[in-house]
Amino acid sequence: MAAVIAHRGASQAAPENTLEAFRLAREFGADWVELDVRRTTDGVAVVHHDAHLADGRRIGHLHADELPDYVPSLAEALEACEGMGVHLEIKNLPDDPDYDSENLVADAVAGLIAAYLGPERAVVSSFNVDAADAVRTVDPTIRTALICGIVAPAQAVARATAHSMVAVHAFDAMCDAAFVRRAHDAGLAVNVWTINVRERMSELLAMGVDGLITDVPDVARALVDAA
Repeated sequence: MAAVIAHRGASQAAPENTLEAFRLAREFGADWVELDVRRTTDGVAVVHHDAHLADGRRIGHLHADELPDYVPSLAEALEACEGMGVHLEIKNLPDDPDYDSENLVADAVAGLIAAYLGPERAVVSSFNVDAADAVRTVDPTIRTALICGIVAPAQAVARATAHSMVAVHAFDAMCDAAFVRRAHDAGLAVNVWTINVRERMSELLAMGVDGLITDVPDVARALVDAA
């Protein structure tokens, strides 16, 4: 059965990447939550998609206690995700305003996974394979996944397997039955983002994808259970 993965929580029902969104995801039947991880200047892992807050301040230049209440620490977020698995996307690309070539957030992420989830309930993902690899260097039991935009299927599969990843998180537009077969033949799971339309969910389920990353986990839950 395909997994229902709540994209930044139940993010059509509550503000994304908030404790409310994560708790609603559980109520709506999500198997997993996907959330975004950044690092403050004092080394705290926090959950926020963009490098900047709405007021323009840069998260990487702030101390954790300077953040607004709606930005949870990763520890708080993982507590709110009790009973679900968590896909932790590390935001650290070379063109990111707060790019950290040393991937210093890896230690905090690995420690919090050990404290709150364990390796069976966690997957660390990133567009940047070095960021994901850094977490597994700290704790080799942690599984990792490659996030892909529109790239050649062979390239995505080769890159993920070369880095001993367990899954590809594929952008919807690159996902078809041939890609799913190619990834599965390589031993990779396929989770597709961001799928909010029922008809497309049904098409992907028919292809045999392993997870639907969605803003509407209640809709996906109903379709997966009926499939």
